[in-house]
Amino acid sequence: MLVVKKFGGTSVADKERIFNVANRCIEDYKKGHDVVVVLSAMGKYTDELISMAQDINPRPPKREMDMLFTIGEQMSVALMAMAMNQLGVSAVSLNAFQVTMRTTSAYGNARLKRIDTERIRTELECRKIVIVTGFQGINKYDDYTTLGRGGSDTTAVALAAALRADSCEIYTDVDGVYTADPRLVPSARKLKEITYDEMLDLSTLGAGVLHNRSVEMAKKYGVPLVVRSSLNNRPGTLVKEDAKVERMLVSGVALDRNADRVAIIGLKDEPGIAFKVFDCLAKKNINVDVILQSIGRDGTKDISFTVDDGNIEETVETLEENRGRLSFERIESETRIAKLSIVGAGMISHPGVAAKMFETLYNENININMISTSEIRVTVLIKDSDADRAINAVHDAFGLAE
Repeated sequence: MLVVKKFGGTSVADKERIFNVANRCIEDYKKGHDVVVVLSAMGKYTDELISMAQDINPRPPKREMDMLFTIGEQMSVALMAMAMNQLGVSAVSLNAFQVTMRTTSAYGNARLKRIDTERIRTELECRKIVIVTGFQGINKYDDYTTLGRGGSDTTAVALAAALRADSCEIYTDVDGVYTADPRLVPSARKLKEITYDEMLDLSTLGAGVLHNRSVEMAKKYGVPLVVRSSLNNRPGTLVKEDAKVERMLVSGVALDRNADRVAIIGLKDEPGIAFKVFDCLAKKNINVDVILQSIGRDGTKDISFTVDDGNIEETVETLEENRGRLSFERIESETRIAKLSIVGAGMISHPGVAAKMFETLYNENININMISTSEIRVTVLIKDSDADRAINAVHDAFGLAE
């Protein structure tokens, strides 16, 4: 049996936790299983690297940031291999070059293209535990790239798919997937199961338990995921194609505070203008989320959308650079906003779910700035100052509390 285990930064934050993870991996190894371990950087080390970089250059080149970021994961895997060897088990640490994990060239947000598994299989045949750096890859220029925050989850799922692993376990500092972030909603409860689609939406919309691309990849390749805590042995949450247990109208509520809103005012009301706007942003690898277009009036229209808060300056600059092509009147931007979302496969066949969410926010005197929906999701933009109150009220309104 081949098992892929991924541990987040808090799980390897210090010496005690490193040895805790080492012992947990060795348990499976001693049962005769092949074990591949994927690690994130220790604790808040990535944040420390960001702070160092910005102290030198407030807007550092993305390529150099990726070069810097890879230090964190390489430190984690080397120390873990040392711990396992200290415990009497043969282990080897490998980075993205040594495995050869090929990615696209989008620094800071690259996508995995191909993984060469030969080195890993060779080490496993020698009965070693293989410890691989998460979050990083190599592009066609042989430069380091990173997969975006939380990208170690994607590394683990990609390895599980490439190695045809029997299990992919994602360990974190919580017991599994909850109906909401338990740090914000004390009454949130843990789910036994959740579908790929529900988990994908929750991850994309702010639930920090899993990287959204890891869920996307798990669904594509049929990799069952188990999300559980590295700090205890309690059962976790199983993420799979169909979750028949605990089928609820709404499975979870997510909150994303890392979003900014941009509004382009006075665009020409003509075919192709939306394409021109988002084509400019796509060429800069700027991801856009919630989009709202106004009804045309007097030959013009407005388009509003959200971007990650780290991209707001680049977004505005890109649009201003293309003012001649786009012919808009002005750009407005707003920070300190929050995206609140409800997600649930049960919403498909039940009308009135959105109305109930809106009524709940109305009762709390919370104004909605933008709305976006899909078959299994409703997302609203609200003021950040209303976010904590809103998520608790909506969570209670849909009966998700323990």
